[in-house]
Amino acid sequence: MYKYDDDMTGTTPKFTLPGWVACAPFEEYLGMHIEEAADGRAVLSMPFKVKLAQGVGLMHGGAITSLADTAVAMAIKSILPEGSDFVTVDLHLKFFAAVREGSVRAVARAIPKDERKIVGEAEIFNGETKVAEFNAFFIVKKKAP
Repeated sequence: MYKYDDDMTGTTPKFTLPGWVACAPFEEYLGMHIEEAADGRAVLSMPFKVKLAQGVGLMHGGAITSLADTAVAMAIKSILPEGSDFVTVDLHLKFFAAVREGSVRAVARAIPKDERKIVGEAEIFNGETKVAEFNAFFIVKKKAP
């Protein structure tokens, strides 16, 4: 579980995660579970829930996108030093099938291009069915001199 620190002074609240590779509050809300994160690879899963459905009862594309982006972020964390600061600057998701039940699983990998640029890829499955492919570009913040 994460720790929330708000001293009521109007400053930005601070979140402390239980570890470098851990789900943040939003990811916990979605029900994400980290199954594996090591050596530039990560596998995350997320159950289908009615609260994650869109109007006709399919899993919302935003929830699937969040799972894919988080899976790649965990793959990146598995190769960067703890405390590194990085962000998604571009992403693309291509859907192949709808999710109506069960759970989705994202299998991700991080591909470093240089010390500040990382490409991420993920395949998202519902059972054995591939439902989406995800590609993203990440920038690692420069270290302070």
